[in-house]
Amino acid sequence: MNFPATLQLENGIKLNGIGHGAKKVGVGEVVFNTSITGYQEILTDPSYDGQIITFTYPHIGNTGINAEDNESEAISARGLIVKNFCEQPSSWRADRTLNDFLLQQNVICISDIDTRYLTKLLRDEGCKIGAIYPSKEINDEEASFEIKKFGKIEDHNLIENVAVKKSYTYAKKPNSPKVVALDFGVKENILRILKNKGAEVIVVPPTTSANDIQNLSPDGIFLSNGPGDPNILPDVVKQVKEMMELNLPIFGICLGHQLMSLAYDLNITKMPFGHHGANHPVHDLQNNVVYITSQNHNFAVADIANRSDLNVTHISLFDNSIQGIEHIEKPFYSIQCHPEASPGPREFENMFDRFFEDMNAKKK
Repeated sequence: MNFPATLQLENGIKLNGIGHGAKKVGVGEVVFNTSITGYQEILTDPSYDGQIITFTYPHIGNTGINAEDNESEAISARGLIVKNFCEQPSSWRADRTLNDFLLQQNVICISDIDTRYLTKLLRDEGCKIGAIYPSKEINDEEASFEIKKFGKIEDHNLIENVAVKKSYTYAKKPNSPKVVALDFGVKENILRILKNKGAEVIVVPPTTSANDIQNLSPDGIFLSNGPGDPNILPDVVKQVKEMMELNLPIFGICLGHQLMSLAYDLNITKMPFGHHGANHPVHDLQNNVVYITSQNHNFAVADIANRSDLNVTHISLFDNSIQGIEHIEKPFYSIQCHPEASPGPREFENMFDRFFEDMNAKKK
């Protein structure tokens, strides 16, 4: 059943709408996503933990939910803000409605919100901590207390919520390149691509030491995507530095890219409103090619000034922020965007090819 709901931001702005899903308070950093399709993959992307997603596309729920498109087992987002919420989907692939999915996952959504107004506000003033709540059960003062209690996204170690706690084998392929993937909130499609390209894949927790990884005898190390601020993960950065002494190919995506950058002693800064969407142009500086990419991050590498050992390989054509870095002498490279998409274009999937070339060379 739908219910009266309110969205309140940390600056005191309140927007009333219609609630869907769970009758609860959802608190997090409000961001906007410009994707036109793929709301199921976005909701289940662990990188959205701690955030409330505003969809700029006005119709959400129209293709329902299916059993194949989840990027993880759970919805990681703390809430959902939409203009029009579709109660009855129209897709042969749907096995349930979005409302059913939100109820199952205990997540709240608010619709009938002027998402264009909200997006412009976030674009002009930066991301805001906000709360979605059933307005008949929770008053504005209680919601304001929850917003203050949440604090800032930088205060939360979010990978603890989404990363695996025990190691497991995702793909077993003897005599193939063996990848040890550190899970900071890895998306299913990343692991699927590693498997489909022929790798044996072992997924390990983010607390795994460089020594333990070496004992697994990998041919390469993969650092996954994940949520939050990498600056609050000094222990992980220390382990990444030690991994760099193992003389193995290392490939990082999203949070993995940022952690590698911190291991290089670079600086990571908070972006005003981040990059969230499936239509972001990225310039490959080495090959002079532009890729349209999927992105989801609120932090970025500040610069690599005066570093003769590193190259910037990719930049965003939206704001010239750094999107890719490589080590000049060692097989270390990372990318900020999600080259595997899900949702989004798949033309940048070739980013994985270099990783496999280096692993196969090592294996030989």
